[in-house]
Amino acid sequence: MKKLQAFAAAALTLCTAAALAHGNEGHAAARTYDAAKVQDTAFGREGDPAKATRTIRVDMADTMRFTPANITVKRGETVRLVATNKGQVLHEMVLGTADELQKHAELMKKFPGMEHDEPHMAHVKPGKSGEIVWQFTQAGDFQFACLIPGHFEAGMVGKVTVSADDAAAPQSDGEVRKVDKAQGKLTLRHGPLKQFDMPAMTMVFRVADPKMLDGLKDGDKVKFTAEKVNGAFTVTAIQPAR
Repeated sequence: MKKLQAFAAAALTLCTAAALAHGNEGHAAARTYDAAKVQDTAFGREGDPAKATRTIRVDMADTMRFTPANITVKRGETVRLVATNKGQVLHEMVLGTADELQKHAELMKKFPGMEHDEPHMAHVKPGKSGEIVWQFTQAGDFQFACLIPGHFEAGMVGKVTVSADDAAAPQSDGEVRKVDKAQGKLTLRHGPLKQFDMPAMTMVFRVADPKMLDGLKDGDKVKFTAEKVNGAFTVTAIQPAR
């Protein structure tokens, strides 16, 4: 652990100049979606913001770590990834396959001042947030990483698991018992959750995006999707029951 912390500290000190060269003001600008320019890749395609079904928030820190470091989505799902830089130097979130990210990291070491801007990348200044809207069209395991020289080598890498359609979590019936916006939690009385082999009960869930709590109140009947995200029972989709 001490060696890892020392390496991260060294990376933070040595690559600050390279990080500043790697990003610029233009990278922070919001992208304009143009369906005619969308290209398919091995890990998906740029998503239409109007079709994003949920938001996943990921923090980036100068310890060279993402939080959460593992996220799960469904094949075909369009999500908004919001990356927030909690550190004091530039960080980035880049989606890709493990092989592509490794090759890109090597290229960045060779050309540390290289600037680029792609829909699967978010370059984020300290204290700011950036976003990627992405449609995951292929099932499998992929990665996200910070490819600024020294950051990738220090272990700033996360994992994206894209489940096949038949592995998607089913919808369940529930009734809202408590809404806790401050903690991003929702208490539901729910029916059986087959995906967890869990009987009907009342329990507290985290929510994938705090905005999902907007408009909810005690007594509301809902249909929701629950999954385990980083070991926590999490509501990843919710809508009024009809």
